[in-house]
Amino acid sequence: MSLVGFALAGFVIVTAVATALLRDTLAAIIVFAAYSLGMALFYSLLLAPDVGLTEAAIGAGVTTILLLLTIAKTSRPAEGVVLADINWPAATVSVGLAAVLLFVVGTIPAENFLGGVTPVTGAAGTPGESVSAYYLAAAYTDTGVHNTVTAVLAAYRGFDTFGEAVVVFSAGVAVLVVLRKEVFA
Repeated sequence: MSLVGFALAGFVIVTAVATALLRDTLAAIIVFAAYSLGMALFYSLLLAPDVGLTEAAIGAGVTTILLLLTIAKTSRPAEGVVLADINWPAATVSVGLAAVLLFVVGTIPAENFLGGVTPVTGAAGTPGESVSAYYLAAAYTDTGVHNTVTAVLAAYRGFDTFGEAVVVFSAGVAVLVVLRKEVFA
């Protein structure tokens, strides 16, 4: 990974930790928005612009607006402690999971980051090339759907797409519950 990638990863880690430790809700929301923008840039850097755009729109945009609306509808606590006490067992587990993640990411060949031949893009001579060719050739016969992108999202990745829809629906219901609770209080 390049120097920009390491700097961006450091930024994401710092904003994630700051979001978890800040006691002021407004400050935590603002830092979380910065985290989401950092993740959007990181996804784009890892050659996943679709995920990056989704993170920017949902994570930094919609989520930030919903969180700001939520705290506007509720009361802010009086000034007091800025940072929360650290839960050391949870912090140890989090650091352990981050170490495992870094180890796994470290086993990915360096040419998969920032260009070069990568199965994700389906460059000539890679496993991704045959997967892309299969989807393009067999999507209609396998699914009966004319649009290949729709066939991939609805049929080949149907459970994943359903899971994403459930998450978005659950988030919407949670926002309605929070906002309605304040209206009737």
